[in-house]
Amino acid sequence: MQRIVVVGGSLAGVHAAEALRERGFDGELTLVSAEAGLPYDRPPLSKELLLDGMTPEQLLLRPAPWYETQGIELRLNTAARGIDAGKGLLALTDGSDLPYDGMVIATGSAARRFPSDTTQARVHVLRTLDDALELRPELIPGRHLVMIGGGFVGLEVAAVARGLGLDVTLIEGSPMPLARAFGTEIGSWYRELHEGNGIRMICGSSVQSLQDSPGGVTVTLSNGESLSADVVAAGIGATPAVEWLTGSPVEVANGVTCTPELLTSVPNIVAAGDVASWRNPVFDEEMRIEHWSNAVDQGRHAAATLLGERDPFASVPYFWTDQHDKKMRFVGRTAGATDIRIEEMSDEKLVATLGRDGLLIGALTVCAPRQLAKYKVAIQNRTPWEATDATRLAPAN
Repeated sequence: MQRIVVVGGSLAGVHAAEALRERGFDGELTLVSAEAGLPYDRPPLSKELLLDGMTPEQLLLRPAPWYETQGIELRLNTAARGIDAGKGLLALTDGSDLPYDGMVIATGSAARRFPSDTTQARVHVLRTLDDALELRPELIPGRHLVMIGGGFVGLEVAAVARGLGLDVTLIEGSPMPLARAFGTEIGSWYRELHEGNGIRMICGSSVQSLQDSPGGVTVTLSNGESLSADVVAAGIGATPAVEWLTGSPVEVANGVTCTPELLTSVPNIVAAGDVASWRNPVFDEEMRIEHWSNAVDQGRHAAATLLGERDPFASVPYFWTDQHDKKMRFVGRTAGATDIRIEEMSDEKLVATLGRDGLLIGALTVCAPRQLAKYKVAIQNRTPWEATDATRLAPAN
């Protein structure tokens, strides 16, 4: 294997390229990115960057000289548009074809948008650096932000905007924010957190229409209420960036379909990060994870697989979110949880565990970081859920 192409200037893509060099690959290595700038870190987009405490340069995953030192050719502002697997060619949007012997697909995911008949130019999403740079100057104290979506991105942006002095209304279709992932009791705790910080929450109602109005946008809800917003932002999820693979032999379902080792349906092509769907042996379950730590670990694992290793990627997913002065940390899975147990709950702290088929599959901690490690070990060891309460679970080493 003399020529490897990493498709996607994502966290997974950069770590895959780094791992290829660390593991001794000394051939041609090219990283293709649809964005014009160097690859950057995404979690601060909904927090530190909006608070104006971080510059775009501080977000860079690696400085420009690093790519030259590592012998990585950058093809920026150029997206992939197709694969000719028989000839080993990656077609690019600039009209050129890039030959390859091996490939890492790390194109990540894209923000969901409203249907075309309701999309307004003044409705922001937050997925890319450009998105954040467009939204940041709109967050002026005294303005009214309507945030659509009570998931993690929506709650983070709402908290930041409130901290900047905006009036904030958050719209969530479920009975509570985060209820689909964690149930109504945890969702209620988060609703109280945000309402206690001055955010108005409208739950159980959806957006029916968005219309331009003088100086802003009129948001009409399914409950009949109309809101006048200076700024509207939407955090309604993301979809894997796989459109460019249409018509290719790479199998796509919920993202790029992979083996447990992260091999795709095409020889010498692997996938990693938000775009990869694989069977995780820890849970014996097909999953696609959109978390920072998963992108790092999968990128490095995919590189090893491409170079000949055949170990399955077995992991306990981990993510965090900062909202107001509270940090949530979560390990494991929420999908398919049949039982949720509140281990500890107060205004300042929250600990909960999730179970399925008698096993612990997930654990959430807010302002209780020391408890997280033992839960991660218990999930890895497939510990019975009833044996994981705080009084019976042994501390992690």
